[in-house]
Amino acid sequence: MTEQKITHPQADVVLAMKGISKVFETQELQTYALRSIDLCIYRGEYLSISGPSGCGKSTLLSLLGLLDMPTSGEYLIEGKNVSALSLNQAAEIRNAKIGFIFQSFNLIDELSVFDNVALPLRYHHSKPNKQVIAEKVKACLEKVGLGHRMSHKPNQLSGGQQQRVAIARALVAQPAILLVDEPTGNLDSKSGDQVMQVLSELNAAGTTICMVTHDPRYGDMATRQLKLLDGEMLGAVNTNEALSA
Repeated sequence: MTEQKITHPQADVVLAMKGISKVFETQELQTYALRSIDLCIYRGEYLSISGPSGCGKSTLLSLLGLLDMPTSGEYLIEGKNVSALSLNQAAEIRNAKIGFIFQSFNLIDELSVFDNVALPLRYHHSKPNKQVIAEKVKACLEKVGLGHRMSHKPNQLSGGQQQRVAIARALVAQPAILLVDEPTGNLDSKSGDQVMQVLSELNAAGTTICMVTHDPRYGDMATRQLKLLDGEMLGAVNTNEALSA
């Protein structure tokens, strides 16, 4: 089944994939991780991707985040073709356009919460000064309810708080989209619910989110759900009627 058509102005497309396939080859075997994926992600939407283990979810997220390149097909970010970039070009666009939230929080234990969140800005092409960095970091930590924990180290926080720090870090450079990989995988149910509530609030405020999750409860929080099986798209379901209005 092809992806469900959703009516949006073309200018609202943040990411677009056309006929994307990813093949892993050895001397004896050719394995299709993804087959002819057509996908558009629109500004302000919240897309969830689900499916069984090995279906291609992580591969798709890696391609969306420019952590890997497709074998064939076309991939555009805000209208720019990024299907065959060099490593340096991919890193530059990734840093400017994409925020990542992983299952493992990937915080640096030796750094404070403030410095962990500030890291993307210190490597950002816009090279903001210290005052701008401080303002942006504080604003993002306030958004996730951790403005009072800026001087703490990650090991002084709960798992749910560490994931919220990771969300603030992903937001701080104002990316075009957040790519979220199993954000509750290392959390208990209460902490997971709190993290998902933060993501829902960010989306309600306009943040574009694409999330891989195995939990159908959390998938249902998205405005659109995408199902994958054996590297192929089975279809998409709108959970927010406003998207197809």
